[in-house]
Amino acid sequence: MRQKTIHTVVMGAVAAFPALCAAQATATLSPVVVTATRNEAQSFDLPVAIDSVGAEQLRNNRLQTNISESLNRVPGLVVQNRETYSQEQQLTLRGFGARSQFGIRGVRLVADGIPASTPDGQGGAGLFDLSTAERVEVLRGPFSALYGNHSGGVIQVFTEDGPRDPTWTAGVAAGSYGTRRTSLKFGAGGGGEVGGIGSLSRMSTDGYRQWSSATKEQANAKLGIAVGAEARLTLVANYLAQRDNRDPLGLTAAQMDQDRRQAAPEALKFRTRRNLDNLQGGMTFDTRLGPADTLRFMAYSGVRTNEQYLPTAANFQNNIRSSGAVSVIDRDFWGAGVRWTRAWSGGTTVFGAEYDRANENRRGYRSGITTAVDALTNGYGDVGALKRREDNTSVQAGIYGQGEWRMTDSWSGLAGLRYTRVTVNSEDRFICTQTLVTAPGTAANLCSGATAAQSITAARFNPDDSGSARFGATTPALGVLWKALPELNVYANVGRSFETPTLIEMAYRNVGSGMNFELKPSRSRHQEAGAKAILAHDVLLNVAAFRIDTHDEIVVDQNLGGGRSTYKNAGRTRRNGTEMSLQGNFGRGFSGYVAATWLDARFRENFNTLTNAVAAGNRIPGIPQHSAFAELRYQDPGSGFNASLEGRKVGRILATDTNRDQADGYFVAAVSAGLEQRGRGWRVNEFLRVDNLANRKHVGAVYVNDANGRYYAPAPGRSVLLGASLSLTM
Repeated sequence: MRQKTIHTVVMGAVAAFPALCAAQATATLSPVVVTATRNEAQSFDLPVAIDSVGAEQLRNNRLQTNISESLNRVPGLVVQNRETYSQEQQLTLRGFGARSQFGIRGVRLVADGIPASTPDGQGGAGLFDLSTAERVEVLRGPFSALYGNHSGGVIQVFTEDGPRDPTWTAGVAAGSYGTRRTSLKFGAGGGGEVGGIGSLSRMSTDGYRQWSSATKEQANAKLGIAVGAEARLTLVANYLAQRDNRDPLGLTAAQMDQDRRQAAPEALKFRTRRNLDNLQGGMTFDTRLGPADTLRFMAYSGVRTNEQYLPTAANFQNNIRSSGAVSVIDRDFWGAGVRWTRAWSGGTTVFGAEYDRANENRRGYRSGITTAVDALTNGYGDVGALKRREDNTSVQAGIYGQGEWRMTDSWSGLAGLRYTRVTVNSEDRFICTQTLVTAPGTAANLCSGATAAQSITAARFNPDDSGSARFGATTPALGVLWKALPELNVYANVGRSFETPTLIEMAYRNVGSGMNFELKPSRSRHQEAGAKAILAHDVLLNVAAFRIDTHDEIVVDQNLGGGRSTYKNAGRTRRNGTEMSLQGNFGRGFSGYVAATWLDARFRENFNTLTNAVAAGNRIPGIPQHSAFAELRYQDPGSGFNASLEGRKVGRILATDTNRDQADGYFVAAVSAGLEQRGRGWRVNEFLRVDNLANRKHVGAVYVNDANGRYYAPAPGRSVLLGASLSLTM
């Protein structure tokens, strides 16, 4: 019924279009984007669903720490906040990524042309620095497959250039639940031979829930250098540190009814938390080879350390094959790419190649009570004996070509083809057998971290779990666009994508030890049709309908909580959806924006998980069937005053494959107001923001298929944020 209603509204608006047409597309309504074509083009003229969220939406009257603050305005994209910085926010794009228990899956993340996702397909949007972002582009549909191994789309952030004159900007913000943020930004030389921008920020919070305090320190820098008249070198660097970020875990329904702000008892017992450090840098070199040809080189490298404390019971850790309850990953990564672009009278062609590599040393340690001494000192949450050690490598290599051409004044096309190969290799350094012991315990015939009852025998041992897997696919995409009227473009596209299991998803088996190399990549077929129209009063309407058929969908087999999950392939699924957005300027300082998504995502075949039988026709958990966002904004340039009213509606979200458990849908509203004062060489901004205006009780995110029934992450009640900034131009 909801699908029929949405289709009726959308098609009615399109049918009424000829009577409303009055204006040509403007730069404001049809921004220039590059993610879809790897070349600048107006989004209005592309046969794809792509949105650009600008600096004003990313920063105005906001904390500028999480992507959930601003990207939920994009149709097809849902960002669920678990209210813990110990785990990434849960992001789904056209229903892909919902299974993620840690990090972001199924969506490719890119920052300034450099991958922010590892070769196996996992990433974290926490690396994005919103305080220096010029815009964030969100590409949905089959053309995102030209970026590699993912199914949902591409999210790419672009750092702004420095201002022309040297400018310092300092900011402070403080709000509910002990939230505080300080920032400093400097930029200069924009548009010149040498120009750049850099920022430093620190955020800390006590957290809405018990045991959810966190800190986030971030630095981001971009430097552009002209090399002669035809080339430019761009250097970027990013640093992220999140120390002792506590994880309250999910709650059961009974626990949430009792006290929604409590931490799960296991979180307090095991002191679940995370420490994260990430440092990366890269460069792009763009040079013009002639009037029609340009060449780009890209290279990057970085290091990352992640230390996660999980709530794994001592009796499970005692097993000789257990990985323990503390996971430590040290990763170094690097990559390079080259891209050639030729512009010709009828369009552009692009050819390129990319190589990405990540080497990680993964270790597991026990954390728990094993002796009477431990019992006296409460050894839970401390690093104990080694339980796992392995060296893992993931590599992604791809070559691609794509072209955009104008066939006639009314018809244009976009086509692309990519071949991607992903290789995963694991070398086990923790072996305890009767013939080989690389991790000796405290006595003879004991493996490190195992109890005396788990001594090494012919039937009880920890074998060599080394192994490798190789995945490859060719992913084509084709789209056409018809200029039906000067103010109306209609398009359609088709394509294929594939999504490999990540190292985190392959990390555990239900039985035994070592990597789960039995997982296969999921493969999808995409079909999409849409329309883009400029209506009266500078109003832009975007509509898209899509169908995605996937086989070998990767699903959660068992989730033990705290980021430790096992996965399996589950046969065929289908996602049918409709997306709509409407934005415009209404005059006298008023503007508005509305986005809505309807998505029906279902399993098409029966399958069994470790504990349940799942029937065909069940909805895929973690995906709301409908979501919507609306904003009404007022801005008076004369007085420097601005105000906005926002509303967000999310439908119920199922928590399990069996569809027995769910988080109810909700509607929340937010209001904000800001004031700006300017003088010669200075600018001051102040703002006030109130989120969850009506103090609605709702669930911000779910933990899909949690084996302990801890499905729910309660969202905060009404919260207030105050902030101010001062800019000085030299």
